[in-house]
Amino acid sequence: MPPSRPAALLFDLDGTLVDTVGTRIDAWLAVFEEVGLPADRAMIAPLIGSDGKWLAREVARRAGRELGEHEDEAIDRRSGELFDERNRDPRPLPGVRACLGAADAAGIPWAIATSSRREQTTRSVAALGLEREPTIVDGSHVEHAKPAPDLFLLAARTLGVDPTGCWSVGDATWDMRASVAAGMTGIAILAGSAASADELREAGATEVLGTLDELRARLG
Repeated sequence: MPPSRPAALLFDLDGTLVDTVGTRIDAWLAVFEEVGLPADRAMIAPLIGSDGKWLAREVARRAGRELGEHEDEAIDRRSGELFDERNRDPRPLPGVRACLGAADAAGIPWAIATSSRREQTTRSVAALGLEREPTIVDGSHVEHAKPAPDLFLLAARTLGVDPTGCWSVGDATWDMRASVAAGMTGIAILAGSAASADELREAGATEVLGTLDELRARLG
């Protein structure tokens, strides 16, 4: 962990702030069953957190099928609908409120940067029980979501900070790859992750922590 104070903290949502990775996997499996593409949990789990349209194309590619124009968009949207049907009672992951509260107390700006569409984030953000509406940059704001750096760079611009001073906090290898591409410090959190510590480090994580409580302790 770099000793300097971060210019800002950029948090992924699914699997980082809320325990929803399993629900995301279920939604993707359901949509691929609908469109007749073979997939299983072992295939989908490592892809969670990436751009949804890319994920759809990747699963199709592995099945030897090329998606038609706008088909990746339709599959991504349908996955979001199926996720919303299942995401009835999302639970915050350990240490979320304390970590965000510590950032506020220290005067460190923060935002949520998620590949999900805005309509898919409402219930999960509400589950955090925050005292104010957070700044959210979602997949609809950029042409390319994670692992491209666009989301993180836009979040930094929105907060008015230098990207190189930001700590990006996530649970997926895609978060860490996007962080590296954005020139940020990647902090991986294992509590809700489908990836191993070694996989996260290999993807570029500067530090791998168990929970957000450990990150809170680093914020002073």
